[in-house]
Amino acid sequence: MTSMYKEDICEMIDAGAAKIPADLIITNGQLVNVNSAEIYQADVAIYKSRIVATGDVSGYVGNNTKTINANGKYIVPGLIDGHLHIECSKLSMTSFAKAVLPHGTTSIISGLDQYIVTAGLDGIQEILQEIDGTPLKVFWGLPFLTPYTLPQSNVGFNVTAKTHAEVQKWPEVFGVWETVSEFIENQHSDVMKAIEYARINRLPIFGCAPMTRGHKLNSILCAGVRLDHESYDHTEMMEKIRKGMNVIIRESSISHFLEENVKVITHLNPRLSRRVSFCTDDVIASDIVNNGHMDKLIRMAIANGVDPLTAIQMGSINSAEAYRIDHLVGSISPGRFADILLVEDLVKFEIDTVIAKGQLVVENNQTVYDFIAPKRSNTLLQSMKLKSVTADDMKVKTESTEAKVQALSLDVDFDIPFVRRGRQVELNVKDGIVLPDIKNDVLYATVIERFGKTDCKPKVGFCSGWKLTSGAMASSCAPDDNNVVCIGTNSEDMAIAINYLAENGGGQVIVDGGKVIGFLSLPICGIVSDLDPHTMAAEEEKLLQLARKLGCDLPDPLFYMCCLQITAIPDFAITDLGVIDFHDQAVMDPVFKCGCTHGKLHPKCHH
Repeated sequence: MTSMYKEDICEMIDAGAAKIPADLIITNGQLVNVNSAEIYQADVAIYKSRIVATGDVSGYVGNNTKTINANGKYIVPGLIDGHLHIECSKLSMTSFAKAVLPHGTTSIISGLDQYIVTAGLDGIQEILQEIDGTPLKVFWGLPFLTPYTLPQSNVGFNVTAKTHAEVQKWPEVFGVWETVSEFIENQHSDVMKAIEYARINRLPIFGCAPMTRGHKLNSILCAGVRLDHESYDHTEMMEKIRKGMNVIIRESSISHFLEENVKVITHLNPRLSRRVSFCTDDVIASDIVNNGHMDKLIRMAIANGVDPLTAIQMGSINSAEAYRIDHLVGSISPGRFADILLVEDLVKFEIDTVIAKGQLVVENNQTVYDFIAPKRSNTLLQSMKLKSVTADDMKVKTESTEAKVQALSLDVDFDIPFVRRGRQVELNVKDGIVLPDIKNDVLYATVIERFGKTDCKPKVGFCSGWKLTSGAMASSCAPDDNNVVCIGTNSEDMAIAINYLAENGGGQVIVDGGKVIGFLSLPICGIVSDLDPHTMAAEEEKLLQLARKLGCDLPDPLFYMCCLQITAIPDFAITDLGVIDFHDQAVMDPVFKCGCTHGKLHPKCHH
């Protein structure tokens, strides 16, 4: 077990009173004070991992005190990512810290949910120890439930009410993570208990309320949900603010909402800014390496008309206050963690120095901290327990004697990220097998339970939007349940892809013509790797170009594929249980038994 509170309280009091000299002092800088919305000349004194004084710190200098001369640069608080599934980066905690700290991200709020469903509580404790050994801070929210799927899919570990009764008392837990609105609406018994435990333990409830308005929004607010990161336009965000929510603007690797949602400030009311913060939600290594992380969001906000000081507040103190951690992070103030950036120009917001937990991580644009990954246990390295599949398992079968059938294909909505609409398609049948239609962009899709929990035959459906002309691709890193998801033009390549992941400890793979043409190994829980961020970015690019050669023009084909398992967003998804109707929250047959030929999907045809 680890804890944020490591320093002796009496020692810190003495350090604040200048009875103990500071370890490090930053001089000659312009302090960006996000508490008072001011910028003024001030120095900063640091003892161990904490800030002990700002302003005139001459009384804190000792014989061994080190000094950093800011040379007139702005002294900015470290940035906070307000909602992040770290594992989607495919980087281990150590590698992720190495990736984002140079971009000014010193704290993140995360559920570590993909770790917990694959490795359980023993695995989470190992990950928390790893986090503790880096300068990056993770404020962990215990997932409200795992998996998030409705109906519940099969995963390696289930977070239940019993888990909350025990784990909410851990010192690492700062709230209840991503409480999906449907579970509140349904008054799921375990979720109701988790919320009740949070009330007893005085922990905030973090929400997940996409496209939630009106009565439904009122309902989840009455459950105690404090904040949300899932507004799909600025009017939805405005309603949430008016009703007392803290809101987080999401700008992920595939969900680009900042330019739209920042309009609540730039078009509606600039005074709303203190209720708004930022997150990246799901971000991949190549995006971080090429474009930045939280620093990118600061630059984007400024480019869209937000005042630089306001944008910095949104990236720091606003998140800290929303999550009730502002006594620890979010500002350059005595008692807070020494998370400090030096920036020469607030508009360009290019960071040249980063201090995190009082440690110098980046100096003059060069990483000076040595990131060393820990040794991994079998708990984290042996999560792939699925049995081999055959090509016959990867087919959609029907009892229909007709030459053609009507079927549902999960169709990517390019205008609304993550959303899959229902596309009604007519498909050929041969010897009782419903065939994919490559010419019309209808592929096979499946999710295979990989934790050895079931012996059920794989469920196969259809998807559209990838435009593959041949081959298949698969991934064991796939939120929310991190089972193996696979799409393909043919059953043979799909079986090869799935079996290859099973035999090689997990990862992402592309197969064509019976051969593996690309593979990214993700040995830790089958979801992440200790690869250097730049190396991971290069591997992602290789897989992207292979997908391009097979005909796919999606911005990130593998990431889009992985999101097929998310049942919390309309209209359809697929899990190891089969194709899921979001609105009915039930498994459905992708082949319509009534043989209807409606011009659009009839909601009850498949019943």
